[in-house]
Parts: sequence; structure tokens; C-alpha cells
Amino acid sequence: MVYVSKLAGFLARIALLVIPVICHPGEIHDATAVKNEIHARNLVAATGKHLLDACSNSLEARALQARSIVRRANTVHELRQKRDITGKAQKFRRDLQSLDTYEAINHNMTGVKHYTPNTPEHTIFSANTSCILTPSIVSGPYYVWGEHIRKNVVEDKWCDGIDLHLEVQYIDFNTCKPVPGLWVDHWSANASGIYSGIDIAANEAADGWNSTYLRGVQPTDKDGVVNFDSIFPGHYHGRATHTHLLVHSNVTVNPNGTLEVGTGAISHVGQLFYNTVLRNAVEKTYPYNTNTQPVVTNEEDRFTPGQADNDYDPFPEFLYLGDDITDGLFAWIQVGINMTQDWTSNSPYYVAAAWYGEDGGVENPESPFMNGTISLL
Repeated sequence: MVYVSKLAGFLARIALLVIPVICHPGEIHDATAVKNEIHARNLVAATGKHLLDACSNSLEARALQARSIVRRANTVHELRQKRDITGKAQKFRRDLQSLDTYEAINHNMTGVKHYTPNTPEHTIFSANTSCILTPSIVSGPYYVWGEHIRKNVVEDKWCDGIDLHLEVQYIDFNTCKPVPGLWVDHWSANASGIYSGIDIAANEAADGWNSTYLRGVQPTDKDGVVNFDSIFPGHYHGRATHTHLLVHSNVTVNPNGTLEVGTGAISHVGQLFYNTVLRNAVEKTYPYNTNTQPVVTNEEDRFTPGQADNDYDPFPEFLYLGDDITDGLFAWIQVGINMTQDWTSNSPYYVAAAWYGEDGGVENPESPFMNGTISLL
């Protein structure tokens, strides 16, 4: 898409003019650049939403939705059984009438908006956001290529927090068909607001460049679905709470179970955000309540959340697995993706801060985020 390509060039030209603010290194924002990025993203989102709407009532799309309902219900049953949860799952309902409601409680499938513990599963798990997470949401300064291929990204250390099982389903918005065979990177900060795999000022991860907690890669199945067992991400100065997702297509998988560096295309870059009610409930629990970094609200974040509308929705649906948030969360979202795009060469949208291989993590000295050439997240 021409306007997005032009925007990438524009961002690169203004990179040296960015006015710094205090936050994680590499996370410095320029209001004009962000405004133009959001405009380009919204144009893509509107086009994608129109295409999805046009084919969403096809027999294939309806069959896919039916399978999604069954899969989500089965996933929750299995998670509850695994955790020996016997209390009723808290279910939340969304309401798209206004951004305030939309951002605050509308993804909460817990009974606050007319749902009860007896609400049929078909009603609960048919909810989806049909969102367009456009590639103009950049990967950020802390992307690491070569993470472990694994569903469970929670490790023994530095991963205390509220369990979060995340299901992401990728739909080609040109056809309304699921996209199998993608490889999806997941990464987020821990409850203290620190990313693994990065060892620089303000983000000094335990074990430094060799750390891998809360990072992993998984392939999408025949229904375009990928799952990660993680924790609810922690907050840090400069950004609202979020989870990163990056999609590879046509990659080469090495015999040792890693993705070969430099192969394939970057088909999508996105970030998921979480509504205020949910985040506030998490922040009251340990160890999130020991995080001394300032909290940035979705409204204060210059990227995405405050601009959400019916075309662009970066907030997953969610429910409590039990009657208390400490029982864990199940969240799900559908992401519209344009399989004709490749963002591999479009810095600052995609850039690797480091690589992780058989000998551990290695910093990318040419990363524009790490060396200060580009300071926009």
C-alpha cells in the first residue's frame, strides 16, 4: 500500500528530529510521526474491515466461527480442570457503543453487562474483535530473533504474575479464510516491567542477553490459531500495558527447532492492549503492586488505544477462569492480516535488537533503536 510505504520513509527522515522523553531506551515518541502513523493505520484498518465484512457471512466463515466457539469453550474447560478450579468462571461482555465503555469494560466477559454464570457458551465464545492490527504498530526496540519454539513462555524465574492463556487467530482479510503455517513471535515485559533478552540501561534483564523469559514462537494451525501460555504483562514508564506479536511467513525451520535468521517475510507487526478495569485488577496483586515504575493509561499512550474504533480494535476479549483474577485469565482475539505485505525492510516497523542462537543472545549493534538512529516505538 503506497501510503504506508511513504509513511515509513517519512518516519525514517524525521528520526533524528525526535524530542526525547524519559522511558525505556529506544522508546521515544514524536507526536507528529505518531499522528501520521495512526492516520495511515486507520486507512488500512477501514479497508480491511470492509473486506472482512463483505465475506464474513460465507459458509466457510460461519463454519470457522463455529469451530472457534467450540475450541474456546474446550480450552477454558481444560484450563479450569488443570488448575482444579471449581468456582464459576467470571464472564465479561463487550459493548461497542462508545470508546469509554469499549475501552473500560466492553471486553470483560464476566457478567458485569448482563452475563450470568449460566450464559450459554455459544454466546460467550462467539465474541471476537475482528480487528485489524496494522503493521504500522512497530515491533519496538526489544524484538529478538531466534527465540524458542514453544507454547509456554513462562520460566521458573522472573515470571511471577497472573497466568494468561492467549489465543490469537489470523484471518486473511482479503478472503476471510484462516492463515495456517504462520510463525508468530510473542514477547512482553514481566510484572516488574522488564523485557528478557535485553541488557541495557533501564532494561537490565537478569541473565542479560541470554535471558528468554516471556518470549517464544509458535506456528498457526489449520484454523490460523496460535496459543501462548504467559502472564499478564507488567507496566513500565512511557507505554500503556501491552503484548507484542510479530508474524513470519515462508520461513525455514532449522533442525534444532529454531527459525533460520533472515528467511521468509514479516507479514504482520502488532501490539495488544488491555482495558483499564482488567489492568487495575491485576495491578492490585503481587508482584505487580511492587512495580514502582509510573503507570501509563491507554488514553495517555500515544499509540493505538485511544484511537480504537469499530475498524481497529487492539483489545482482546477475556474472562476470569474462576471467580477471582488470581485463578488466571483466558483471552482471545482475531487479527485481520494482509498476506501480500512484507515489512522486513520497513524500519522502524520491524527491527531486531538482538539474536538468540545456540551460543546464547547477541546484541545487534546495527539496530537503530539500540544505537539511537531511530527512537520511535
